[in-house]
Amino acid sequence: MLRRLFKRKKRDPQLAAGLFKAKYSQFKALLESNSELLQLLTDLEQKLRGDTVFGMAYVRSQASRIVFHAVRMANNFDKLSSGRLPALREVVRRLSGEIASLAEIKRHETAAAYILPYPAISRDLVDSVGGKNANLGEIAGRAGLPIPDGFAITTAGYEAFVRHGGFLDEVKRLELEVDPADPETMVTASEGIQRLFLTADAPEDLSEAILSAYADLCVRRGAGPEGLPISMRSSAIGEDSELSFAGQYLSVLNVRPDRILDNYRRILASLFTPRAIAYRLHKGIPDEDIAMSVACLEMVEAKASGVMYSRHPFDLLDENVLINAVWGLGPYAVDGVVTPDVYRFTREDEPRPLETRVAVKDRRLVARPGGVLEDERVPEAEASRPCLDEKQARLLASYAVRLERHYHCPQDIEWALNTEGRLVLLQARPLRAEAGSGPRPTTGPVPGREILLEGGDAACPGVGAGPVRHVWPDSDLTTFPEGAVLVAEHSSPKYALILPRIQAVVTNAGSVTGHMASLAREYGVPSLLNTRTATDVLKEGEIVTVDAFSGRIYRGEVPELLRLRQDKGRFMKDTPVYEILRRLGELVTPLYLTDPRSPDFRPEKCRTVHDLMRLIHELSYGEMFAISDLAADHGTFAVKLTAPLPLDLYLIDLGGGLAEAPGWTRRVRPEQVTSAPFKALLAGMLLPELRHAEPRPVDMKGFFSVMSQQMLTNPEGAERFGDKSYALISDKYLNFSSRVGYHYSVLDAYCGLTMNKNYISFQFKGGAADDVRKNRRVRSIARILEEHDFNVEVAGDRVVARFQKYDAEATAARLDMLGRLLIFTRQMDMLMIDEGSVRRVSQCFLDGDYHYEGNGASGARDGENG
Repeated sequence: MLRRLFKRKKRDPQLAAGLFKAKYSQFKALLESNSELLQLLTDLEQKLRGDTVFGMAYVRSQASRIVFHAVRMANNFDKLSSGRLPALREVVRRLSGEIASLAEIKRHETAAAYILPYPAISRDLVDSVGGKNANLGEIAGRAGLPIPDGFAITTAGYEAFVRHGGFLDEVKRLELEVDPADPETMVTASEGIQRLFLTADAPEDLSEAILSAYADLCVRRGAGPEGLPISMRSSAIGEDSELSFAGQYLSVLNVRPDRILDNYRRILASLFTPRAIAYRLHKGIPDEDIAMSVACLEMVEAKASGVMYSRHPFDLLDENVLINAVWGLGPYAVDGVVTPDVYRFTREDEPRPLETRVAVKDRRLVARPGGVLEDERVPEAEASRPCLDEKQARLLASYAVRLERHYHCPQDIEWALNTEGRLVLLQARPLRAEAGSGPRPTTGPVPGREILLEGGDAACPGVGAGPVRHVWPDSDLTTFPEGAVLVAEHSSPKYALILPRIQAVVTNAGSVTGHMASLAREYGVPSLLNTRTATDVLKEGEIVTVDAFSGRIYRGEVPELLRLRQDKGRFMKDTPVYEILRRLGELVTPLYLTDPRSPDFRPEKCRTVHDLMRLIHELSYGEMFAISDLAADHGTFAVKLTAPLPLDLYLIDLGGGLAEAPGWTRRVRPEQVTSAPFKALLAGMLLPELRHAEPRPVDMKGFFSVMSQQMLTNPEGAERFGDKSYALISDKYLNFSSRVGYHYSVLDAYCGLTMNKNYISFQFKGGAADDVRKNRRVRSIARILEEHDFNVEVAGDRVVARFQKYDAEATAARLDMLGRLLIFTRQMDMLMIDEGSVRRVSQCFLDGDYHYEGNGASGARDGENG
């Protein structure tokens, strides 16, 4: 029956190769865009906190990228499914149109002037001067605090430069020749575009405006005939965040008067470095949304410098101002090269000193002409002296208090003390915990409080407290109590239904950029994922406090932590551009399609981009799962795996799955396999304990029952041992179609470094026994899978299981288990002689008794004879 079911018309091997690779390429592109969209949702939610400067260029850029990746996901699914869901096209068209209409709302008027002094710059001009300049303007103009003297060259200068050069069409032509898969084309295009900038003359009125502003700066600073050295720093428009483009655009230190215009051209040209072009292509950022502003600042000859935090950068329970100081330039303080002096002050209008620790600072970083940074030894007498006196440190602390009040959130500030004793602020940014990797503010252990659990990843930083409520895959969410802490095995979008009632979310596993993490940030619910043991450690009903800043969970309520819930950023929330971003967020971030089993889980019910992502992501697994039915037709295309396995196993390499590309007739050995998921599966299948010479202890009555059933239902012997099994593999992907004995199984998996992409889909069906034994067998398999954290469904003689969004290590461990399980199940039918066999046989596997020598086999015989 199974042979007839899976019989297909033979296809040309070369065509088959193209078909498999095309399907995999479409699936891979779909996963990439899904991952990019989740990152975009995360960034959007963070901007909606209101404590980061952004403008309409940001809104347009993010809107363009969201539409780009949503369309890419839908198009690839359309190809993958051969157009099975045409309704998706209408959903994409509608959402794209609504998002585009928002992005086309007229932005704040950009400055027509080429030059703006910093007191005239604020957050409202971010589209004209970029984020770096806008922040400096806020500090100087609205907060009224000192920064280095200087001016900003606006984007109007960039636009005038490009118009005057007349090379915009040539830039577009060169970019059209870029092949994202060929880095050499990016280098060629970059060289051509940058040459256009570097050889062009600036418009005369722009050159005059820049040099005039520089001359005025020299007059203000009392510079001599040789002029004043300045730093010229990129402040680009259209960046999704300064961190994303860090190091890609040019900044030049110690610029002399005769080099200002040349370095201006160089900074404009740095918009088109190979890395910047590649980044924009990958992220879907259109060139129309990029432009360059330049910060021109008096070069601070730093006697001392460092960083300052308006409250402790790591322990949010410590509300005091913390100042670090080193001799020379600040990077040595930030990078930990030199132990800094430490000053602690109270966070008051008139800060009071609490602590001073003076370190030996025997090295310093200094700027030399030409933008060179040089390490030099500090004289012994100076090395042990404090960098700041108490008056200077107190003044800095008062600046930190004022900046926090201005931005409405804690601040991370860079500062410098020049040789004349003048303090200036170089940069300020929000001090906050971000989702994802890297250092983040946290809290120290609260003295006298019992910690129940420590570890995990903060998907949404914050603090929540309440009684623990365990939620399992089959839990009724409608009964979830108000104000409880949700504890689950894995994050799930279905929890969106109750997030408004939840104090905090804690899970054993889950991704900080996944669907549920996005929802948690949208609702502002503190969430701690990847704790690994929460469901075991946290007991039902006990009161706990979840600190999702530090990754600690305490017994009982902890008032010292609960007061941190009051911090809310609102710096941008009264601006028109924030309102536009909020409306964009309503079209993008909410998730209404949370249950794939619901009848509403279909294109017509997609209301947001998040809905569209969730639907396509879920359905794509099924499309890849079905590809296994095609593999059996292409034996001439596959290569045989030579291994001690009880099945004929053939491999089809989609790219990176084998150590070297094999010929059509070659055989390969297990050590040649480089596919991460298939390697893990093979490790389980080849476990020595599973291979034994002696027959397994099989109940004879069960054996004859299975064989007689097989002869009655299949007298011609169409089903038999030895059918070919196929694995489609790549470096991170596996689709394994297995025929072991009379059973048929399909396994589809992705195992890589991106947790959101990782999954295992597994189906097991068929068999030679009667329907009762088949059902017992799949229920026994289901029990094993559930013990390994799979979501499992059983229907008749079929078990369907899913394991997804765990890290590569956990995914590989489950694939190893499945490898063992596939071999273990070869003669399981014969042991399913009574209802107790369901538990006994599964327990044998869970105990590592792969030979049925414990309670599985003997118990089965006893049960039957009884």
